[in-house]
Amino acid sequence: MNASPQTVRILRPARPWFILISLLLALFLNLLPTRQWVFMPDWVMLALCFWSMREWRIFGMGYAFSLGLVMDVANGAALGQHALAYVLLHYAAASLSRRILQFPLKQQSLHVLPLFFGVTAVQILIRLVAGSDFPGWREFISPLVAALLWMPVAFLLIAPQYRPDERDDNRPI
Repeated sequence: MNASPQTVRILRPARPWFILISLLLALFLNLLPTRQWVFMPDWVMLALCFWSMREWRIFGMGYAFSLGLVMDVANGAALGQHALAYVLLHYAAASLSRRILQFPLKQQSLHVLPLFFGVTAVQILIRLVAGSDFPGWREFISPLVAALLWMPVAFLLIAPQYRPDERDDNRPI
């Protein structure tokens, strides 16, 4: 057996203020005018999926619903379109979190890709039921880009949890 032992680090719990700041930053990035670009990911969806998997006890469906309503109002979309999609994403991410978090970040991005496609499909279906025309297949580029950005975003969001509780002056890191 040539399997090398894999080190497992115990993470500190995420602080609620850090979760809130990261979600507000994602909301701000979604509200920028660049949101109209085809390849721009839904930053709220990306952060919501991360925190739904990591801290589903702190971050509940009410937050997902509220963020969805804010996105609906900001985009002028049908009220509840983003809210329903984000609540379904939170449920799926929280229920699959034990399975997905066992993989490295590269493989996690492959596992969250269907979740991101599902969010986009739900939003498109709601628009179609409301009487809108099909927006085209290019709407599915954004979830693909979001899955590609999963690794750097997850690394940035989990980095503060790696800090030691006590500072050791003999240790340089």
